Parts: sequence; C-alpha cells; structure tokens
Amino acid sequence: MKIMAPQGTDANAVLFENDAETEDVALAKMPVQQAGDEKWELQYVRHILFYGLLIYTAGLYGGYLFLVSATWQTKIFTIFLYVTSILGITAGAHRLWSHRAYKAKWPLQLILMILQTSGLQYSVIDWVKDHRMHHKYVDTDADPYNASRGMFFAHVGWLMVDRHPEFKRKIKGMDLSDVEANPILRFQHKYYAILVAIICVILPSVTPVYFWNETWTNAIFVPVLFHHVCTYNTIALVNSVLHKWGYRPYDKDMMATDISLLTMVTLGENYHNYHHAFPWDYKTSELKGSTFMLTTAFIDFFARIGWAYDLKTISDDVIRRRVMRTGDGTHNIWGWGDKEQSNEEVNEAVRIYPKDD
Repeated sequence: MKIMAPQGTDANAVLFENDAETEDVALAKMPVQQAGDEKWELQYVRHILFYGLLIYTAGLYGGYLFLVSATWQTKIFTIFLYVTSILGITAGAHRLWSHRAYKAKWPLQLILMILQTSGLQYSVIDWVKDHRMHHKYVDTDADPYNASRGMFFAHVGWLMVDRHPEFKRKIKGMDLSDVEANPILRFQHKYYAILVAIICVILPSVTPVYFWNETWTNAIFVPVLFHHVCTYNTIALVNSVLHKWGYRPYDKDMMATDISLLTMVTLGENYHNYHHAFPWDYKTSELKGSTFMLTTAFIDFFARIGWAYDLKTISDDVIRRRVMRTGDGTHNIWGWGDKEQSNEEVNEAVRIYPKDD
C-alpha cells in the first residue's frame, strides 16, 4: 500500500516533531549558526593516516589488481559486493531508517542490516544520527558534512576533524528513539566491530581463495579494500558533488542538486534536489522503473512479496506546484522554458498555488 505524505509537512522537519522537551533540547532548539570560515583543527591525525595512506592507497592498488590480475570470478564478486553494499545504505540506512519512507518486516530489515554493515560506514544508528542532522540543519555548521565548508570537507574532510560545536549542541535535540528501540539495529550497534571483521574482511577475502583459488593478495586488495573505497566514495558523492554541481528543478534555493549522469553509479540516489524537497518519498525521485533506479526496484520487489509496505510517495500535483513555485526552470516537464507551456499557464499555476506544499 502506498500512502501520501501530508501536503502541509515541512520537508526538513517531518522526522523531528517528537523531540523530547528537556533543558538540553531547549538549548538545542536555539537558532543554528550559519556556516562560517573557522579554521580547521586536524585533531584526528589517525583518520588522515587511516583514510589517506592506508585505505585509499591500498584501495587504488586494489583497483589496479582488479584490472590486471584478478580472476573474472573475483571481478564479478567485487561488483556484487559493491551493489549490495550500496543497497544496504540506500534502501536501508537512508530510505528505511533515516527517513522512514517505507516499512519493512524483520527478514528484510535483517538483510538490509547485513548489507549496510558490508558498506563499512558506521552502524545504522550512527548513520541515521548524522543523516537526520544533515537534513534538519542542511549546509549549516550543525550539518556533519556541511557543503558550505567546501566540497572536500563534504566528501571526506568531515571525518578528519572534530565535530563542530553547533553539531554537538543541536544533536541534543535529535530524536533517535525509533532506531535505538529496534532490536536488529541495537544488535548491530553493540557488536559492530565484530560484524565488520566478519562481513567486511574475513568473508570477502576467504571466499575467493576457497571457492575459485584466487590469490590472497588479490582477495584482500580487490573485494575488501578496493570495494570499500568505491562504496565510500560513491555515497560521499551525494554529500559533495550533489551539493556543488547540477540542476535544481524543485528548489533553486537549496545547495542540493540533481545530476542524471550519476544514476548508474549511485543506484538512483543522484536526484538530490528532489530528495531534499521531498525527503519522505521512498523513490527519492520522480522516476520509477528506470534501468538504473536499482534501489527503487529493490524496494518494489520486496513490496510485491510483502516484506516492504506503506511506501510513501508524492503526487504529481504536489510536485508540479513545488516546481512552479521554487524550481530553477530546468524541470523536463514543468520547466520555465517548456515550449509546450505558455508563460500565462506558468503564471496561473503560481497564482493558484502560491503556498508551500
């Protein structure tokens, strides 16, 4: 069953109306500061060494081995791990748990938890915490991957510095009770290090050696390290590139953008301007059934077998009104330059629907 999100819902506040009223919350509800020009203090040298020298260098070497020496079975296995890891993040941590855009029965939740773990991007509870802060305080200092501090910061720099004081202040008012009450997510959070060792390191490296006699060097550097570098950077593109370049057909005042060329890489997470305009839509775009909208197709499949349900989506009329009122004119149907639509029709739409959706 598909249910429509209320038209009067604020896109950036839909998840947060139940914040507990405490002194900490009252402090957290003070207006957030805009992103400033504060100097970086690279306190986390271990992060720089870990990501820059170990993971990225080893991952690039793994990419070289993927091209020149890995067996075809290892290449297919690595691509499979990449796709499933991305699905664990996009369909699981993002659409299901961060935005509650649909509901899932426990077998699907278990699958998504395992796949999200394989992406090596913190536990779901920690991922949801950061992502809800990103939406509620997007592009300000309370946003953990604040794109106003530059594309490098939004891509990977935020992992190399301490959290901004604004984040630490505003996080006190964040409601995470739903994910913290989930037994599957509590289990993952509690045993995350052990699960990572098994799912991200041991199984991906042992499987190629045991089943098709891959070398240990290829097995460690390709399906483990190269895979994780690809997965992280793909998800990071959404925070960096999709807040820098692209079109804003739904809201021209947002930094978030749409770039259709990234559809295949991100499995459908590249319509970011749409997503920030309508964060509760399980499709994260207007598109459905496209060749590379794999995350949406994944959710639709489990909806057909009954494991996913209460899929939330947006009506065409609500989308059209938002495009007419706040878009940058690049929408492929309702853009200002649409030759099949006169200026009079556009002006009439804005006159009839002047309020927020």
